Parts: sequence; C-alpha cells; structure tokens
Amino acid sequence: MTATTTKTTGMPRGTAPKAARPGGWRGIRPWAMPLIGLAVAFAFLWPYLVMLLDAFRPSSDVVRTPPSVLPDVWKWTTFTEVLGDERFLNWLRTSLIVAVSSTAIVVVVAIPAAYFTARFKFRGRMAFLFLVLVTQMFSPTSLVVGIYREFFTVNLVNTYLALILTNAAFNLAFAIWILHGFFASIPRELEEASELDGCSRFGTLWRVMLPLTLPGLVTATIFTFIAAWNEYVVALTLMLDDAKKPLTVGINSYVTGYEQNWDQLFGASIIAIVPVVILFAVIEKHLVGGLTSGAVK
Repeated sequence: MTATTTKTTGMPRGTAPKAARPGGWRGIRPWAMPLIGLAVAFAFLWPYLVMLLDAFRPSSDVVRTPPSVLPDVWKWTTFTEVLGDERFLNWLRTSLIVAVSSTAIVVVVAIPAAYFTARFKFRGRMAFLFLVLVTQMFSPTSLVVGIYREFFTVNLVNTYLALILTNAAFNLAFAIWILHGFFASIPRELEEASELDGCSRFGTLWRVMLPLTLPGLVTATIFTFIAAWNEYVVALTLMLDDAKKPLTVGINSYVTGYEQNWDQLFGASIIAIVPVVILFAVIEKHLVGGLTSGAVK
C-alpha cells in the first residue's frame, strides 16, 4: 500500500514538514556569543597583559630568546622604582599640565562658538563650520615643521604654552561640532521661557543650555584630554629639555643605546594608562550618551 502525497509539498499526507534552521547569527547557540566576546576581548587585552608581565621581570629576561609568557624571576620593585624616579614625576607633571590646560581652553572656546553657530543665522555661517571641519583633515605630523618654525619665531619652543596651544588647536574643531549638534537639538522655546523669566543670554546659556548639553560636553572634554595626553609627534619636536617632556616622549629615555631598562619602560607605560582608564570608567555613561544623542536633531 503506497502512501498518498500532497500536491503542494510532495510529502506523505499527515507528515509535518521540518522547521528550517535559522540562518546567520540566529543559528549560533546562546553560549557561543559570550565565548566569542571573551575571545575578542582577550585579543585586545593580550598586549597589555604582556606589558604588565614584562614589568615584573628583569630587563635581561624581557629580551631573552625564546620568550616566556611568565617571568622566570619576578621583580616586584619596578613600580616603586618608576614612581621614585624624579624624571618620571616631571614627565607626569608635564602631561597633566598640558592635558588639563588644553582641555580647559577647548571647553571655554567651544561652548560659545557652538552655541552661536547653532542659534544665530549669519553670513558665512556654513563656510565657518566647513572651515572648522577642514582643520580636522590635517595631521599634526604633516604640519610639525611649520608649527616648529612658528613657535621658534615667537620664542615659545621648549615651553608648556607651545604644547597647550597646539593641542587645543587640533582638538577645538571636534568639540565645536559635537556641541553644535547638541545646542541645535534643544527647542528654542526653552530659551524664550528663560528670557521671559528675566534671564540674560549668558544666564540662559549657563543655567538652561549647558545642563542639557552635559553628555556632549563630557564627550568633548574626555576626547580632548585623551588626545592631549597621548600626543607624541609635536611634543617630541617642541620640547628639548628632558625635564619638560610629557610622558609619551619621556618614557623612551628608559631604553637608549646606553641603558636598556625594559621593565621600567613597561611599568611607566602601565602607570600612564591608569588615569585614562579611570577617567573612562567614571564618565562612561555620559560618554555613550554624548556620542549617540548629539548626532540627531
């Protein structure tokens, strides 16, 4: 006796078709995604882990061939040696002075510039915004010779002011653009209500607009600080005195043709990362909101 089949599917009558397997990412089992995420995170964290382990081994062990993952001899005094080094403290002070001062200048200049371009229509407004955007297309490396000649002319080479002004100039455009998006997204009715309550233009900006643009302000601040903290090429060119060099340039002094203190180099690099990591952890919530909210009007 042969089983009858349906005309549409060609399968025996009464037999249910098998459900199709979902394709793409839906076909991955639930436990696989966390494993993939851990693998990707480990790939990014592995260089930092190697750097941390190298800070706990003698310099001769760092350059040994073949290298070992764990130190054969653990050296626990590396970080105390680095923190007790007067040169490192001078480099750290320079980085803090330059990063904090550059960030303050960018914030003070970017807030009124972004507010004015977002709220007032004037001739050349779009040209000004386009010019601000164009400045982001130039790399400090391509301009370093001209930057050096300019500061040499005004006798500012080997000064903190030269680094502060350079870092502020190269990060101002980003701050203006992100704050411009936030100011433009705020309804004008809020400003009108504030003016009816007797608030001046500056009072409206300070009491009404800035609290509403806090995520964007935090985003501009953190990106400016990190860019100034990590800057290398301009600092290498302008700062001649070893005591005035920032961390990014100064820590290279631990490994030269005359001495190779690899453990102190890696220890100083780990310490230099810590302030940025802490800053990110503290303001991560505002940072994510600033990157997503300010782009939509």
